[in-house]
Amino acid sequence: MNVLKSNQRATIETLLERNTPQREIARITGIDRKTVRSYRQRWLEQSSNSPGVATGSAGQIPPPWPPAPGPVATSLCEPWREFIEAQLRLKRNATAIYQDLVDSQGFAGQYNSVKRFCAKLRHKEPEQFDRLSFLPGEEMQVDYGEGAPTRVPGSDRYKKPRLFVATLRYSRASFRCVVWRSSHQVWAELHEQAFRYFGGCPQYVVLDNLKEGVIKPDLYEPELNKVYAATLAHYAVVADPARVRDPNRKGTVEHAIGHTQATALKGRRFESIEAQNEFLAHWEKNWAAKRIHGTERRQVQAMFEEERAHLKALPLLGMQYFDEAVRTVCDDSCVRVDHSSYAARPASIGSKVLVRIYAQRIEIRDVNTAALLRTHAKAERPGTVVLPMDERVFNPSRETRLILRQASEIGEHASRLCQLLFAIEGRVGQRKLWGIVSLARRYPAHCINAACAQALEQGIYSYKRVLALTEAIFAQALATIETASSGAPASGSQTLTQQHELIRDADEYADLFAHAAAVTATTATGTGSTTATTTEQGGRP
Repeated sequence: MNVLKSNQRATIETLLERNTPQREIARITGIDRKTVRSYRQRWLEQSSNSPGVATGSAGQIPPPWPPAPGPVATSLCEPWREFIEAQLRLKRNATAIYQDLVDSQGFAGQYNSVKRFCAKLRHKEPEQFDRLSFLPGEEMQVDYGEGAPTRVPGSDRYKKPRLFVATLRYSRASFRCVVWRSSHQVWAELHEQAFRYFGGCPQYVVLDNLKEGVIKPDLYEPELNKVYAATLAHYAVVADPARVRDPNRKGTVEHAIGHTQATALKGRRFESIEAQNEFLAHWEKNWAAKRIHGTERRQVQAMFEEERAHLKALPLLGMQYFDEAVRTVCDDSCVRVDHSSYAARPASIGSKVLVRIYAQRIEIRDVNTAALLRTHAKAERPGTVVLPMDERVFNPSRETRLILRQASEIGEHASRLCQLLFAIEGRVGQRKLWGIVSLARRYPAHCINAACAQALEQGIYSYKRVLALTEAIFAQALATIETASSGAPASGSQTLTQQHELIRDADEYADLFAHAAAVTATTATGTGSTTATTTEQGGRP
């Protein structure tokens, strides 16, 4: 309580003896209402203990405050309660409501009365949340946040990386890691690291609808990213995406991110991403895990030791990540992956299939059901054909006929070589045929035909062999032309051709020159006569 001067205390006591309300006393004296209320309480105690000390004007002890029950004062706005409540539901403020009351309702009160009445109607009970309890090993919550500023490799610039936090709901034990960039695979790899850190897997994972995890949010059937879904299936964990714009569903990890940012990373900078991860691991082990949780009133590490036994065991092998693409089955019953061909049967020619590309193998799946159709070891060299002989197609297609027709236009030997290649390899060899006929865009047809003849003689039926022979024949032809040009006589001693169907007779050129000379002379004579006549006329007086 503030200590007032003696004259201020006397003024307050005098006004209290006159039963002046506290609000009016505060307005008259300029003293805070809380201070007036404190002095009023002391004044009432003194009055009850010493009746003769503080008496009213009639010599009696003033009645206690508040006065005896009587008629309760009502607000001037009470008759317009329904109107004001309707306006508040429209999100209108007290000023607008007061103006409407004066203009259209005939309200005679002041603005402060409307303001107090609106504030009383706006009063709401604090929002309540049900406290959820979970079994040990049941749920893990994951989310991204922002880490501390870290130096970008190779520069002097600092940037905040992405902070990944995974928190077990029962024990509140957390795994924290920062990464520069996120992707479908990085998101799945961080989950794997969290599972290994905890030494087991929970029953399900709660996440929000970020694109790394959820492609299409839905309350009942959310569509997960394929890599992420395969990773959770490998560890027998179920994903439970939260509703859109409902962060309270994963409030535990939200609090863990805020706790990490405010306590561990606030005001810090790191020179590398590795240094920040090392610091986070140290902080979790020495401080975060040893803290007493405010809600449970237990140590986090002790609760985690209790929960560890309820986590599911990790599989022996880790997740094998893959890239996924949709391919069309070509007319040779193969799909093309990284310049190699892989058998796609039982998928039909021209249909779409789903191809998963692993580090060491290729999986061909149905595009609608993702059912496995075929598995192949990944080819080490581009251009490899992984297709058994009994699955090769040897009947010519329209594309085959087009290639053979173009080969026949190059020459007889080119046509024969292409037909022989198709008879040996079937439709899967059409890529070699396309390569041979495409040489006509860069080299003369007779060079390609000669190269095909040599390849037939050598018994090497390969596009690369034909290409090498064509380049050699073309280079030899260019060298021959250059040699012939260098051995020819000098340009001054060359004999010019005098007789040719495009060369005119010398008499025609003579007549042309004579005609041109005559025209020139006639023009000059006419011009001189005109000039002389003009001069004489101009010289007359």
